[in-house]
Amino acid sequence: MKLEPIVKVIAQAIFEKKGKDVKALNLINITTVTDYFIICTAESDTQAKAIADHIEHTLIEHGVKVWHKEGYQGLTWVLLDYVDVVIHIFRNEYREFYNLEKLWGDAPVIELKDEPEVKKPVRKRKVATAKE
Repeated sequence: MKLEPIVKVIAQAIFEKKGKDVKALNLINITTVTDYFIICTAESDTQAKAIADHIEHTLIEHGVKVWHKEGYQGLTWVLLDYVDVVIHIFRNEYREFYNLEKLWGDAPVIELKDEPEVKKPVRKRKVATAKE
């Protein structure tokens, strides 16, 4: 199943802030509400906010602005709505309680893995030394 580029950008932003258990639910053939849910777990309120802020800043750099956001008061479930993609950042106990994966059980689930950018190896240049 081919993922939309925005899903990959969002997943990478989550991984950059150490989000865990990142999954995309493909809702394209299930509902008209959105195309994808992206769900991840944060281990603390601070991390939940950091992930949400980082996603928002990353997508702004790609020319995409958030349409609606909520959950910044309690930071137990932060929602970022980009219309075609809705991101859910949960604290672990809240993710287990609400269990969106089960609620949307008809949706194909794509487990997203951290794929660091491939960097070209740096060749060391020989440095000329002054002869004494």
